Amino acid sequence: MSKEPHNPELAYQNIEFLNSDICRPIRLQAEFLYAHETMKQNHIDYTVVVFGSARIKPPEVAEQNVQDAAQKLEASPNSKKLQKELKQAKSILQYSKYYSLAQEFSRLVSESTNRGENNAYIITGGGPGIMEAGNRGAHDAGCPSVALNIKLPFEQYPNPYVTEKLSFQFHYFSIRKIHFLTRARALCAFPGGFGTMDELFETLTLIQTGKVEKMPIVLFGTEFWKNLINWDYFVEAGLIEEDDLDLFHYCDDAEEGWQYIQKYWKEKGLTPQLKIV
Repeated sequence: MSKEPHNPELAYQNIEFLNSDICRPIRLQAEFLYAHETMKQNHIDYTVVVFGSARIKPPEVAEQNVQDAAQKLEASPNSKKLQKELKQAKSILQYSKYYSLAQEFSRLVSESTNRGENNAYIITGGGPGIMEAGNRGAHDAGCPSVALNIKLPFEQYPNPYVTEKLSFQFHYFSIRKIHFLTRARALCAFPGGFGTMDELFETLTLIQTGKVEKMPIVLFGTEFWKNLINWDYFVEAGLIEEDDLDLFHYCDDAEEGWQYIQKYWKEKGLTPQLKIV
């Protein structure tokens, strides 16, 4: 009786093998190449990065959350948990203005591109909050935008305003960060938590050390950033140079922020050189 010939599985079709520790370099490469080639094919050459908290809600949602929290507290006025919930809801309501600011700024950027060879596309982390506002602003302008989502222990789904063909899911933060900066010609940081701080300081470090080309960095929310970080103390302590404080610019207005970026591009001869509006 003849034995059936053995037909071994192709290595690249073996999911268990590809998910093993030894194949981590292959997975890293695949994550980089997939997004790189997709953006290249869709002519995403220049981007304006929008960072900020995933927890900041649209004003109408934040207002409703305050009302809901207040109603629950009325029913159980001694609940410490509900008191904390109402306090947090009120805080998020105060910060909801930055959702509107990010949405307006991203709309201006998207509308101002010449739709020729030097378009500047909004790129965000693809999730809720400020990220959603960025993609939403581009959507309002009828323009595509890029979303670099990340797989987390708590699910973070792409927001409804991302451009589907330009929506990517990453496992590795390192590869995601590469794609944030590879095409970046400006970075805009809105109020946020650890993730926003990580991305902002890594960008500042890369520019300070000459690893990436200088670009305009706009910190939206002057009061927030000045209260959060004592930038001058870095200089007083001798840990950075005074000139390093020129790497970023405070801003509280969408139009002013976009004008600053375009002026920076023109003065430094950076691409894209868009028409000053």
